[in-house]
Amino acid sequence: MSWIYLIIAGIMEIGWPLGFKLAQTSSNKFAWLSVAVVSMALSGYLLYLAQRDIPIGTAYVVWTSTGALGTFLVGVFFFGDPLTFLRSFAILLILSGVIILKLSH
Repeated sequence: MSWIYLIIAGIMEIGWPLGFKLAQTSSNKFAWLSVAVVSMALSGYLLYLAQRDIPIGTAYVVWTSTGALGTFLVGVFFFGDPLTFLRSFAILLILSGVIILKLSH
């Protein structure tokens, strides 16, 4: 169950930078800032639950990497962020590191 908490926490990490971005472009800044704050809180709580059984270093890397990967993809697909070879390669390196950490646990 800890790994499920951790993956959901990582997905929730996508919510706060997305909320910040949408608050910049929306007339309803408060609603999107609220989404960001709620995402932060839920993400942190789920990380707390996951760390009961997962070593702190592994949990933190998976948590931040999941959020980073998801935010990267949201930026590329919804906000027109560039998808260059080097950016793609860097994301694949992060993903490879997470997979290796999971396999070594």
